[in-house]
Amino acid sequence: MTESAKEEITVYTPRQRHDLGFFSTWVVMLRNIVRSHHLIWVLFKRDFLVAYKKSFIGYGWMILSPVMGIVTWVFMQSTGLLRPGDVGIPYPAYVLIGTSMWGLFMGFFTSASSTLGAGSSLFLQVNFPHEVLLVKETATHIANFLITFGITIIFLIGFGVMPCWQTVFFPVVIVPLFLLGSALGLMVSLISVVAIDINRVIGIGMGMLLYATPVIYSDRIDNQVIRILIKYNPLTYMVCSARDIIIYGRLYDTTGYLLSAAMSLVLFLVSWRLFYVAENNIIERMI
Repeated sequence: MTESAKEEITVYTPRQRHDLGFFSTWVVMLRNIVRSHHLIWVLFKRDFLVAYKKSFIGYGWMILSPVMGIVTWVFMQSTGLLRPGDVGIPYPAYVLIGTSMWGLFMGFFTSASSTLGAGSSLFLQVNFPHEVLLVKETATHIANFLITFGITIIFLIGFGVMPCWQTVFFPVVIVPLFLLGSALGLMVSLISVVAIDINRVIGIGMGMLLYATPVIYSDRIDNQVIRILIKYNPLTYMVCSARDIIIYGRLYDTTGYLLSAAMSLVLFLVSWRLFYVAENNIIERMI
């Protein structure tokens, strides 16, 4: 038998994942992702191409969704129900770019939180690294966002807001949004299998975070309670920095952004480790 014909033998031991060190865990998962790049690509193409296939409007939702969102918030502002304060640019443009950045964060969260659920039909049929599902879900979300982002830029120009050249740094600025959204999503992915009620509470709480972040109103709003929430909310610095790098060519608050980014990185590494160690036990409960 030639060397190339030999089969690779995998040995499993009790508490194998628990016994791995923190750094070894991340190395193993990264290696699994690199080795499974073809599977990621196949699953990505399948989900991305069929996402709107059964929809009558199809990819037109990518245009309609932001437009409908703008109409809603502008209507509330015009009726006096919403007092956003001085936002510095035309309010429709402010809402559009702000909600786009919030949608990006929520997309990362949803992609991670649905990691186990998205692959439940494959777990019993194929043996594959489940980290693949997180990468695939995230890639699908980013692909959809890029199309919507291009449309958003066109709308901004239409409102008279010219993006700054510093927008080229946008992919770097949104990294903490991915880290925090994925960290929270991975933990919810584990919790949702064994405690559906807690998952619903977390979902409601994530929705309420929108109103504690200056996405639809200015950070200079008169309400003192909201100002305090804005100040101590790490999403303020990440979402607003992603928005401000496009509009003003700068970070919202450099110190707050760096501290929030560091916290997000630590939280992501810890949650990724927990996901890797606990996922087999969680999957057993899904069977």
